[in-house]
Amino acid sequence: MQKDSGLNRRGIILLIIALVIFAGFTARLFCWQVVEGDKYREIAKNNSSYSLTSHITRGEIFTRDGKPLATNRTIYNVIFKKTYIQDKDLNSTIIKVFNILGTRNEDFVDMLPIRYEKGKYSFTDDDMTQDCLKYLQSEAMLDTSVYTLPEEYIEDLVKRYECENIEDKGLQRDVISVRFNMERTNFSSINDYIFSEDVSNDMMQIISENSQKLKGVEIDTTVEREYKNPTLAPHIVGIVGKINQEEYEENPDYGMDDLIGKFGIEQAFESTLRGKAGKAYVEKNSNGSIIRTVESENAEPGKSVWLTLDSGLQKIANKALEDNVNDAHNTVAQDCVAGAVVMLDVRDFSVLAASTYPSYDLSKYSGYKYYSKLSKDKTSPLYSRAFDGAFAPGSVFKPCVALAALEEGKADKGTYITCTQNYDYYPTDIVRCMGYHGAISMDTALHVSCNYYFAEMGRRLGIETIYSYAEKFGLGMLTGVEIGESRGILAGRDSTSWTAGNTVQASIGQSDNAFTPAQLATYVATIANNGKRLRTHLVDKVTTYDKEYITMENTKDNIEVESNLAVNESNLKYVQEGL
Repeated sequence: MQKDSGLNRRGIILLIIALVIFAGFTARLFCWQVVEGDKYREIAKNNSSYSLTSHITRGEIFTRDGKPLATNRTIYNVIFKKTYIQDKDLNSTIIKVFNILGTRNEDFVDMLPIRYEKGKYSFTDDDMTQDCLKYLQSEAMLDTSVYTLPEEYIEDLVKRYECENIEDKGLQRDVISVRFNMERTNFSSINDYIFSEDVSNDMMQIISENSQKLKGVEIDTTVEREYKNPTLAPHIVGIVGKINQEEYEENPDYGMDDLIGKFGIEQAFESTLRGKAGKAYVEKNSNGSIIRTVESENAEPGKSVWLTLDSGLQKIANKALEDNVNDAHNTVAQDCVAGAVVMLDVRDFSVLAASTYPSYDLSKYSGYKYYSKLSKDKTSPLYSRAFDGAFAPGSVFKPCVALAALEEGKADKGTYITCTQNYDYYPTDIVRCMGYHGAISMDTALHVSCNYYFAEMGRRLGIETIYSYAEKFGLGMLTGVEIGESRGILAGRDSTSWTAGNTVQASIGQSDNAFTPAQLATYVATIANNGKRLRTHLVDKVTTYDKEYITMENTKDNIEVESNLAVNESNLKYVQEGL
């Protein structure tokens, strides 16, 4: 009984201690919430906590020999933070920043599709005008029609952004432009606004020094895409630009101010290059000082893409192509103003060089005037002829017909045809040869490129047999290259109408046949590779941003086999020797 009494006493003591602690907590909570409640509510009101997203570091693009094509450059942006600017002070703060920028002739982000010049308003004509006009006309903004005049837009915007007291019309228009773009890009306490991009070091220091006078205006350090060797392979590398409405709808996880690949490798490998933003929760007091930062997600830079292009070969190809086009234009073919060349490694079908002429400077591409000039050029320098251009192949097509004839038993190594120059089996489709070759065998016909011989082979084969072999070679088929490409046109298969006489034209690479230089290079590489057609590719490997680890690599051992001709080895050898 004494033992039980001792236990009871200890239990009672523990219960008393617990009640005392509980009473202490209750008293303290009562003090915080009731006695000093107003004090702590005011402190909470003056502190701000928000989520901060870091900038995305995009992966870079290199040639196989390590020459940079697309890299990143550190830049300084002037940004506005909504949390520290009251709405009533917004216009005056914008004007103050305009005045500071003016001391160094720095520009601001100007997206308003209306300009003010010589006392008149008019619509701009850059590549963002239509997107911005559509936003102005939307129900979320002014809910106006497509027939609204520029000055009518301005009148509505003056009222919307309370700019009536700004007498200088040019300044008024610029303030409206900033406010319009703030609204368009969802400027808020969790979404900063980029006021001016890529300011100089001097301006960065001036803004920083005036940070106390410019509440809510800060310098933000970020990275910008920079294109090195910008004329080496612009059609292949591609470019990034601000996301448009259509792209935004397709990529809902992007922000309205984000960059996205527009074409070329930049577009094809968008998800690989993009990287991931970091996230942190930041708490600041009423003076703007950071109290605490808690990182919730680490930033991850994008992966880097290494192309199969050899920078030296690409440079030589560019120069040789330009010289040959110009020589032809100035001598034998005045209508020759453009061309393309593609070189493959026949061991793995990697693209060593792919040149298009005329070309352009990728570093200037985003400039409106430069782009406008390119788009109006009749020689179409923006057109990727190496991969998108489909042209009549001519005599390059003859080895395909030769192999088909041998395989199908329509001819053999001892088959002679007498060339009398004009092949007139079909009077409405006469094929003229470039010479009088007399009686010749197939290997000689390949050597001298006899139209007469292959017109007859085409007649014997028929168009269905011809294009079935052409498909095995990859003609009229996608090569598999990672960027956009044309499928081309294969005569007979893709023709809307056909006659037997058309076949003799198709058999010498004419008629409807139209293939890309990349397809022709793939076709010839297939012959050289003993009938095995591999996937043509532009990407050598993908590495981590620091280049330490390879995450994907194309080697001769893992390249996909697209088709195998499975032809008689002696027939293929005979065609190779004929070439």
